[in-house]
Amino acid sequence: MVSEKIAKLINEQIANEQYAAQYYLSMSAWFSAKDLDGIANYFRVQSKEELMHADKMFDYLNDVGGEIIIGEIPKPPHEFIGAIDIFEKALAHEKIVTKSIFNIVKNANDEGDFATTSFLQWFINEQVEEEASASQLVTKIKMVSDNPSALYLFDQELAQRTFVPDQTA
Repeated sequence: MVSEKIAKLINEQIANEQYAAQYYLSMSAWFSAKDLDGIANYFRVQSKEELMHADKMFDYLNDVGGEIIIGEIPKPPHEFIGAIDIFEKALAHEKIVTKSIFNIVKNANDEGDFATTSFLQWFINEQVEEEASASQLVTKIKMVSDNPSALYLFDQELAQRTFVPDQTA
């Protein structure tokens, strides 16, 4: 039901999502080492969401009869300049993910693969939210990073985030 080309692109995106999970886990570890456990929590939850995205794509590819090929996942960076650097890298990474998903949609549209296009609409909406959230966090971390009291409150705010599995997964 799905072409080899689209299956290949989805397999690549599964690996991209798994890499993103590792990347965010690395960011979480950096904040944890600085005793900023709330921000570390934010990135742990982000990591879990990326794994959920990979699982959704895995299941979809299986459902449409595509061959699932687990790709190599490169080691993410673990050294960062500071908190602002991490949040900026997270935003940049979300933009890369968005571009990759758009590429799959474009190719699916070109092939008339309406099932894949429909499936990926959830990811498009998710990426709009992800980029907006990441952009807001970049703004906030820039405002609070030089103020220990404000950074403490920001850390407490991000400690409240919990992982909520998508019910359509």
